[in-house]
Amino acid sequence: MDAFETIEKLLADVKEDYHKAMGGNQAAGTRVRKAMQDIKEAAQQVREKILEVRNAPKSE
Repeated sequence: MDAFETIEKLLADVKEDYHKAMGGNQAAGTRVRKAMQDIKEAAQQVREKILEVRNAPKSE
């Protein structure tokens, strides 16, 4: 699974906890914050991969 797919999965997994956290559930809030950190790390991996692709020499 690549980093972009990981982001999609993490977002889908955290959706229910997000709604619980917005309703005042503190434990769900903790899980959401952890998931957001994981998403941030995966997003950084996507950024790095895009830069690799952009900077790769073009074969002609």
